[in-house]
Amino acid sequence: MAWDFETDPEYQAKLDWADEFVREEVEPLDVMFPGKAFWPPDDTIRKIITPLKEEVKAHDLWATHLGPELGGQGHGQLKLSLLNEILGRSMWAPIIFGCQAPDTGNAEIIAHYGTEEQKEKYLKPLLEGEVFSCYSMTEPQGGSDPTLFTTRAVKDGDEWVINGWKYFSSNARTASFLIVMAVSDPDTSAYQGMSMFLVPTDTPGVKIERNVALAGEPDEEGMHALIHYDDVRVPASALLGGEGQAFAVAQTRLGGGRIHHAMRTIGMCQKGLDAMCERALSREVSGGRLADKQFIQGYIADSYAQLMQFRLYTLYTAWSIDKHQNYLKVRKDIAAIKVLMPGVLHDIAWRAIQIHGALGVTNEMPFASMMNGASIMGLADGPTEVHKVTVAKQVLRNYEAVDTMWPSQHIPTRRAAAEQKFAAVLEHEVGNL
Repeated sequence: MAWDFETDPEYQAKLDWADEFVREEVEPLDVMFPGKAFWPPDDTIRKIITPLKEEVKAHDLWATHLGPELGGQGHGQLKLSLLNEILGRSMWAPIIFGCQAPDTGNAEIIAHYGTEEQKEKYLKPLLEGEVFSCYSMTEPQGGSDPTLFTTRAVKDGDEWVINGWKYFSSNARTASFLIVMAVSDPDTSAYQGMSMFLVPTDTPGVKIERNVALAGEPDEEGMHALIHYDDVRVPASALLGGEGQAFAVAQTRLGGGRIHHAMRTIGMCQKGLDAMCERALSREVSGGRLADKQFIQGYIADSYAQLMQFRLYTLYTAWSIDKHQNYLKVRKDIAAIKVLMPGVLHDIAWRAIQIHGALGVTNEMPFASMMNGASIMGLADGPTEVHKVTVAKQVLRNYEAVDTMWPSQHIPTRRAAAEQKFAAVLEHEVGNL
């Protein structure tokens, strides 16, 4: 029976190096170049980050989730989870380590479904860390529900013509290419009638109407695009996967994306807990330190317990993906951790704000952005409510209805059955009295 909670010493040494490296070399980028992580680097930033990327590669930690043929280590999701816990503390860290969202999920589906030509044109520069990509799926009127999508792709000779609107296409502003999901056969269901396309951002007809800013961000800093695809022509070779295979491609991409969000959220939550504990030990109030107050102790205990439960469940789900090599088999657990994620992040960030008082709600501390991040995590890659429905449906498949008057756990019914089961023994004992 194999059951182990330890990391092998060789990989733990790499994690220890990554932990120190991120703290000392990468986290300073967050305060020096805020909001620039997903912009193509200028000469100054390139001089700083290129040596950092080379150090990561020298330690065999670059894009570790991808196979050696793609420049990674093929470590799988469990090892990536342990690494992402560290990287989640910093906006820049995933980029320095070659595993930033949404590019990790995009790289996975191009690696899995892409032709050799597509891998050379799109995947190779993506893995080299010099370009960014965008997953353009959500629509204004349909949200993330593909059954409500109206963006169309029509075959015209050796080309496809794409028309429609997409919303909240993250990083389209700085992306070199888009992965676009469109209806290619309206006469069948969305699960067989949609296709995925690789579209260079500078293709004629790709019109970014506006870049939407998140709450609290200046409008000019928006990175989530409303895009109008207006007679966008792409060659037949732009099709990613087979015609009508977009739903299967999307499930592969979103399954990975959802758990990667969870992995990085562990790091954000740990950062909040660390700050909470430091503040509690450092801040003197009437009657002693904050750390001596039972309310504060309760905040810390609740935060630690929530984080540990969430972390272990995320690691288990990552292990399951590695074991089955099939996101659909792990769909229930991926959906469940997606449900838990925003709540854990929100609760820890809120408690951190309370412990820091007025300072906690300012831009001088990271907690308000963490609270906003919790709201985003409740919607990114599908809303929490939809994932709850998925979990419930998957759980219910393991149960059957009863056609008897009373539920199976009805105690009087069970007692009567137990009396019948042991009747012979009970009668024998009574007869001997």
